[in-house]
Amino acid sequence: MINQMMIAGVKAVITYDSDLELFRGEFVGLSGSADFYAADVAGLKREGEISLRVYLEACQESGIEPFKAFSGKFNVRIPADLHASIVSAAAAQGKSINQWIGEALSREVNA
Repeated sequence: MINQMMIAGVKAVITYDSDLELFRGEFVGLSGSADFYAADVAGLKREGEISLRVYLEACQESGIEPFKAFSGKFNVRIPADLHASIVSAAAAQGKSINQWIGEALSREVNA
């Protein structure tokens, strides 16, 4: 199950809040926070559009960049044996570790 929803070109992660008995959406990749709640998919889309619009308007009024800037770099800690296996797999395919990992992550994200 993929718990993501695209609203106006922005991804939101959807979870279920059992205390409220509602679905909760939270936009990812924003420089601030914007979330929304609804009982069904149609409601999530509607409330998400409202939440995003309000967030973007507030950013514009305050002169704030609404989206995070990503550098393309991040550190990951993995077991040494996995690291060794990645080095071997990348070398066997004639790729750098960065290229091999980037392709593996891209496959996973798009799966």
